Amino acid sequence: MGDGRLRIAHVVGARPNFVKIAPLLDAYRGSASIDPLLVHTGQHYDAVMSGRFFRDLGIPDPDVNLAVGPGSHAQQTAAIMTAFELTALERRPDAVLVVGDVNSTVACGLVAAKLGIPLVHVEAGLRSRDRAMPEEINRVVTDAISDLLFCTEQAGVDNLAREGIDGDRMFLVGNLMVDALMRHRDRWEASPILGRLGLAPGRYAVLTLHRPSNVDDRAVLAGLLDAVERIQKEMPVVLPVHPRLRGALARFGLKGRLAALPGLRATEPLGYLDCLKLIASAAVCLTDSGGVQEETTALGVPCLTLRENTERPVTVDAGTNRVVGRDPGRVVAAFRDAASRPRVPSGRAPRFWDGKTAGRIAAVLGAKLPVAGDAGRRRELA
Repeated sequence: MGDGRLRIAHVVGARPNFVKIAPLLDAYRGSASIDPLLVHTGQHYDAVMSGRFFRDLGIPDPDVNLAVGPGSHAQQTAAIMTAFELTALERRPDAVLVVGDVNSTVACGLVAAKLGIPLVHVEAGLRSRDRAMPEEINRVVTDAISDLLFCTEQAGVDNLAREGIDGDRMFLVGNLMVDALMRHRDRWEASPILGRLGLAPGRYAVLTLHRPSNVDDRAVLAGLLDAVERIQKEMPVVLPVHPRLRGALARFGLKGRLAALPGLRATEPLGYLDCLKLIASAAVCLTDSGGVQEETTALGVPCLTLRENTERPVTVDAGTNRVVGRDPGRVVAAFRDAASRPRVPSGRAPRFWDGKTAGRIAAVLGAKLPVAGDAGRRRELA
């Protein structure tokens, strides 16, 4: 940059990225060292999955929108790489910052690495040990090619160390999700979503499903619906229907099962503020989402993870999250147990989950990125 600031391209593509990039952009305001460039890949592209989150979080319009849209993993990753390479060559960023484990993360990370642009990975080191998860592949590849790696929990640091990452390249900084949650607390607490859905605080459950392993297999999805059918007889269940789940229900002929459940409130995907209000006021959350595991831990809400593993073990250590798998009987038993227990005290929040993560990251970027460039990682772009 002519003004001496570092131009960092910040890549977002999906809802978890939006939540975690917002506090960083706030932290840069008035910065004398960092000039952020916001690049939206368009991986989540509709008004609810993208636009409403931008508004709820106060994220400015992206400087670049690649508008790649849907596709298979290979198609989407290839489209993002092709489009982002042109952006990198045109905008010439001093570094590229990617977040999390979605296709946008690995695609733009690979472009940066091949162009010799220093790569920063926020939420590095998380591991489920399940290579059948596309997100796990994205995590491992992105971490292997990153220059600076920011970890949300100690397990991430430990994983990277075992994989041979130099200690001076990784930093335990906490969780940007907590920054966003704290920053917008007054707004999400004021959400009218409970009244709109006719819910009483602490007397309903929240369910989210979107992982391919849960919704792309008819037998697995039908089994989870069996569990939901039993749970909604005991407590109302709110289900914001993810586009992937909606498609699977139609494909497998299961839409009618949802409509026949009187205790189930199936909604369209919700904005950030409404989602947080629902989670914070729930008796229990059932989910396959990493972000919900984190948010329930920060809020002290019981969470049941409908998977065989989690890449976020700190949520289990904190006492809020329990990995229960997908067997219907086990899910129902775990629900009954969780709904009957008191909430975990908020004092058990993980280290650095204190709302100050964005400032820590900004400080490291200002100190370390010029060094990464001087060390010759960045080649002149052709």
